[in-house]
Amino acid sequence: MKRPARPITAQYLQNAATFYLERYASTADRLRRVLNRRVRRAEIAGAPIMDGVQPAIEAIIARFVNAGMIDDKAFAQTKARALHRRGTSTKVTRQKLKLAGVDDDTLAQAIAGLDQELDTDPRQREWKAAIALARRRRLGPYRPEQDRKELRARDLAAMARAGFDYDLARKVIDATTVESLDET
Repeated sequence: MKRPARPITAQYLQNAATFYLERYASTADRLRRVLNRRVRRAEIAGAPIMDGVQPAIEAIIARFVNAGMIDDKAFAQTKARALHRRGTSTKVTRQKLKLAGVDDDTLAQAIAGLDQELDTDPRQREWKAAIALARRRRLGPYRPEQDRKELRARDLAAMARAGFDYDLARKVIDATTVESLDET
């Protein structure tokens, strides 16, 4: 038998937000979406919903922001750094941060902070990310010699899907050895 839907109260929303933030790093916008999704599910299930649910959600988010549990700038910088280490292109990093609810100014600061932290220019950062992706996915020079020619188009396609431009992807995939990637 299905459990009846729980009524949406301020305490319920506070508990849901706390539980979510204990498990996941989040932006204010993402937490807002999570809480609104809970409200929509309750509406569909026919559960009672408190009056003024949107102002209550905004108040809860404001409390977490004031307490420092939600910091969009720190989230954006940490996420940008993690994505770069994984080999994510700047283009895809921007898209992922946008989807997470990071605003344009914070996004630009996070990308600029990444360049300062790595002490590189954007082209060099992109090059390092492309190498990291090739290493992680075993593309190009990270493949056995006999497979490289046959799988070159597939490797280039993987780099393109990851958001890297053709010239950069070609340079990484066509490198003869792993050591030659560090020299460029």
